[in-house]
Amino acid sequence: MLRENRGFTLIELVMIIVIIGVLATVATRKMGSTIETARVEQTKKELAQLSFAIVGNPDLYTDGARTDFGYVGDVGALPPSLTALTTNPGGYSTWDGPYIVGDFKNDGYRKDAWSTDYVYSDTVLRSTGSGSNIDKVFAASTPALLSNSVSGYVVDAGNDVPGTDFIDSLWISLIYPNGTGGTTTSSAHPDANGSFSFSAIPIGNHALRLVYIPDSDTVTLAVSVTPNNTTKLSITFPADLW
Repeated sequence: MLRENRGFTLIELVMIIVIIGVLATVATRKMGSTIETARVEQTKKELAQLSFAIVGNPDLYTDGARTDFGYVGDVGALPPSLTALTTNPGGYSTWDGPYIVGDFKNDGYRKDAWSTDYVYSDTVLRSTGSGSNIDKVFAASTPALLSNSVSGYVVDAGNDVPGTDFIDSLWISLIYPNGTGGTTTSSAHPDANGSFSFSAIPIGNHALRLVYIPDSDTVTLAVSVTPNNTTKLSITFPADLW
């Protein structure tokens, strides 16, 4: 005798619907959490890229010298806005952008993963799109980027210091970006022991020029100035001068 198939009762159908609803809610929450985590990670990555655009990637070196100082290294000032990372802010001759690289589209580099504009203030980049702040501090302070020192001493090929008789014969100049699109030159004579120093120097790779005035003998060196630091140099002039 064939057994008659029995359908679901109303209670069973209700229980199935409830179970499906619970599973759907859990899945939705899980998916939402995954999406939110992905947005946070994407935003952190973009903040890091913006940081590199402003002050350079500190891990990029060639022949022992740091090579990347971003916008600040080229211009000698912090960008007035994030737009200055892709568009020259005023016909600056030292601006060497765009500094934004990667898969940003249009003005996407200025927005976080929630399509909210990044907040840029002093040395902090901030995302507020998630409802809580995600910060990227790219420098300890503004002076750490713009007010560093270069110091050192110079001797001739015989390892002799200039002494009081020759300090006026040696002229040392440091050339660096002035913050408004051009360059400035700070110059000084060494003291009797060959020591010299320059202050209020922005980060970047700058040119140091030494001129022995009587013979117009000139030496030019590249000087790498890093944040919140005094760059110390030991220079031997390639001629026996004094």
